[in-house]
Amino acid sequence: MTDKHLSTQFDAELSAISTRVLEMGGLVEQQVSGAIEALSHFSEAQATAILKGEERVNQIELEIDRDLNNIIARRQPTARDLRLLIGVSKTIGNLERVGDEAARIARTTHRLIGSGTHGRLFPTNAMALEANLACASLRRALDAFARLDVNLAMQVIKQDNEIDAEFDGLMRKLVTYMMEDPRTISASIDLVFVAKALERVGDHAKNLAEQVIYIVKGADVRHTPPEGLESAVA
Repeated sequence: MTDKHLSTQFDAELSAISTRVLEMGGLVEQQVSGAIEALSHFSEAQATAILKGEERVNQIELEIDRDLNNIIARRQPTARDLRLLIGVSKTIGNLERVGDEAARIARTTHRLIGSGTHGRLFPTNAMALEANLACASLRRALDAFARLDVNLAMQVIKQDNEIDAEFDGLMRKLVTYMMEDPRTISASIDLVFVAKALERVGDHAKNLAEQVIYIVKGADVRHTPPEGLESAVA
């Protein structure tokens, strides 16, 4: 078998891995959006569907991990190819955790419906901005991975502060809501965890963007302040 044929086959395997990551990312994005919709409409059936979907997310993660291990064992990749495989491994870990956050929101929806307290809840549409910001950040991070676009990845990292600020604002509103009506405390605490789950989705999107920069530039920009990104990847 010629070196050229081996190289072509290796490139095909790397491309297949990247395609599976994007498949997983698309599924996880649907999970988050669906979980928020289930909460907004207090849909027990939709929340149940999200919990079932978590099993598929976990299965894809295991399948990609297996393929990564096989490629590393057989191909012994070097340089950028190895960075890609390491980056993919960290990326699917973050995507799996995004799926966990979606499942957490779905379980909260079940709990609120079962307790019968959702009628006195802080308006869930007040969480729409944080949800939209988190989902948009995840979508852009996946787009950056698909294109291996460093500039788009840096945008995701820089905009993470917007999600954090919205989370802080929601916390203040929820505390005020609980103080005004103590009967809402239990249900409102559940919504605190929902808001935190969305904030974590944003964190994982940021982590995905950091892996894109690592794959392309070989630079580890974790813990790098936004204002230092350009110099870190130069």
